[in-house]
Amino acid sequence: MKIRFCGAAREVTGSCHLIQLENGFKILLDCGLFQGRHKEMDEINSKWYFDPADVDCMILSHSHIDHSGRLPKLVRDGFKGNIYSTPATRSLCAVMLLDSAKIQEREAEYANKLLRKRKKNVKSEDFAEPLYTTDDVTPAIERFVTYSYERWFKINDDIEVLFRDAGHILGSASVTIRIRENGEVKTIGFTGDIGRPNRPILRDPKPMPEVDFMICESTYGNKDHIGRPAEREKLLDVIKTACVDKKGKLIIPAFSVGRTQEIVYMMDQMATEGLLPRIPVYVDSPLAINATKVFAGHPECYDNDMYEYLLTDDNPFGFDNLKYIQKVEESKALNTNNDPCVIVSSSGMMNAGRVKHHLANNIEDPKNTLLIVGYCSPYTPGGQLRAGKKEIKLFGKEMSVNMDVKMMDSFSAHADRGEMLDFLKNQEQGLSKLFLVHGNYETQQEFKYLLHQHEFKDVQIPNIGNEITLSA
Repeated sequence: MKIRFCGAAREVTGSCHLIQLENGFKILLDCGLFQGRHKEMDEINSKWYFDPADVDCMILSHSHIDHSGRLPKLVRDGFKGNIYSTPATRSLCAVMLLDSAKIQEREAEYANKLLRKRKKNVKSEDFAEPLYTTDDVTPAIERFVTYSYERWFKINDDIEVLFRDAGHILGSASVTIRIRENGEVKTIGFTGDIGRPNRPILRDPKPMPEVDFMICESTYGNKDHIGRPAEREKLLDVIKTACVDKKGKLIIPAFSVGRTQEIVYMMDQMATEGLLPRIPVYVDSPLAINATKVFAGHPECYDNDMYEYLLTDDNPFGFDNLKYIQKVEESKALNTNNDPCVIVSSSGMMNAGRVKHHLANNIEDPKNTLLIVGYCSPYTPGGQLRAGKKEIKLFGKEMSVNMDVKMMDSFSAHADRGEMLDFLKNQEQGLSKLFLVHGNYETQQEFKYLLHQHEFKDVQIPNIGNEITLSA
């Protein structure tokens, strides 16, 4: 049995891992979009480390685009198997992949427009093409087969799979695969993205069954997050400072799925308790609006606190001063409105979506504030701002960073190093090999050292394209 690491290897995006059994049967774990430098993005996202037509089935841990974002291309390029996920993951993918396709179509159109301006005679092969189009999304969604948490299901007579709540985003799951080969049973675990305990809305992540081999995320393998209630107090303090004291705009770039709903839910609670200043709050993301509707339709993923809150507030994602923005014209109007307000908009890394326009229109005004609430790849605008850059390029123009830049990693949906250790605790004795993925290499090296201190002996950090034979 072999594992080939086809994405998120010494990287945080593009999750994709191929398991090949001795009889040739191939299982793909995740099929995510790489997010980073544009030239690298195009090259990496268009390349496969396998033939999609040869893959027998695909198992999806959750709907975030860096885990699901290449599914339409996978199907278009020849994959004909089932895509297994939880029901909530399928529901979210239906809206997220369509949004991803529209973004790629718009970006290709914009690139070709610039090309025509620069060159008079453009060859057809020079035009940019989207990785996939909206027409490619439906065939991918039609391949989904869904199973709820805590139910072993068969892929064939020799392979069984279990989804267990990972507590990361709505519908997220760890994946345990039980494989019978040559009279032996081997188990492979894939953590997907490990969520955090005691987070709003969702249940806590649940440790996986003991396995022989583990593929484990490591995004925050060298950090500890601040916890509740400190984060709520800090968020309220940032809102008051940015909008009341400075009378400026507070822009919060947030992933449309998970992070946006969590922030809105927290502000809803503040509003219910009379703590939130009476200023306009805008959620400017059509995808976030659609995703919030999906959240409302999957209460099976909620934790007990959310159920109790619903008894007093039947709309935890809405309060008096909150407005959801759908139309482009309304979004543009926010840039000419100088009144204090909070704008929550995607994408979280600021490399696409409406928030990139809000950033460009507000970054040079010291009255305004940017609150980064999660991980950003180093070469995205968010990554550069996290690194303290004083100038960044937006829409081809160098812009000075005069607005205040604040960070709150506690909102991350990823477990920190201590929380990951707790999640892995039951694996210490029986695990043969542990592979670290979905993390920057320096972070992974630190987490590997920490794991060695906690009795995990064989910890490996595979590189992109590496193929490893699994033997106990």
